[in-house]
Amino acid sequence: MENKRLHRSRKNKVFAGIIGGLAEYFGADAVFLRVIAVVLLVLTGFFPMTLFYFIAYLLIAEEPESSLA
Repeated sequence: MENKRLHRSRKNKVFAGIIGGLAEYFGADAVFLRVIAVVLLVLTGFFPMTLFYFIAYLLIAEEPESSLA
């Protein structure tokens, strides 16, 4: 069984790689997750989703360079 770890993606990122990392972790399409994030951003009035993204940026480690091969 593969040991999956959540990380910020270095290769599939627009801003910080958080949604790209979530997409890689869950095996989902990053574009689909980005659309959901933008919809949530608008529906929640920007602040809660922006706060979540900033906290996730601080808590989720960046992908190690050794896994980029």
